[in-house]
Amino acid sequence: MKLERSEYIEFILDHYNHPRNQGPLDEPDILVNGGNPGCGDIVTMYLKVDDASRVTDAKFEGHGCTISMAGASIITEMVLGKTLKEIEEMPYAPLIDQMGEDVVKSRLRCATLGIDTLKGAAREYPSRRILGQKLIQPIVLAHTLTTD
Repeated sequence: MKLERSEYIEFILDHYNHPRNQGPLDEPDILVNGGNPGCGDIVTMYLKVDDASRVTDAKFEGHGCTISMAGASIITEMVLGKTLKEIEEMPYAPLIDQMGEDVVKSRLRCATLGIDTLKGAAREYPSRRILGQKLIQPIVLAHTLTTD
């Protein structure tokens, strides 16, 4: 069902103002950072996965524009219950359609920052898991990168 442009904007603003799954995750299996140097967006994505590599919990932290933070919030809901392979192969269209292609088409890098970060993690994690390791990157604190 196609919504009006104003309804997509309202949906994005709702995810930005009331983000879902925001905050750190205790003892994640995956903790990865992503950034968009063009506008300074920073996102840290956290996942817990079960023995079948299925996501059982997803959270994010970050600092950035409305579209990037809303996109990260939305993608945490979309990946719950998916396997890492499904995330790696996940097309961008469902996320972009949910956010409104017309609304985000000029800001696709922002809209897809969260999913791109998770796709990279989904590719890397299996080789770590074989070695009995988690995929943990140092947290990039967005507030340390801002200049006031």
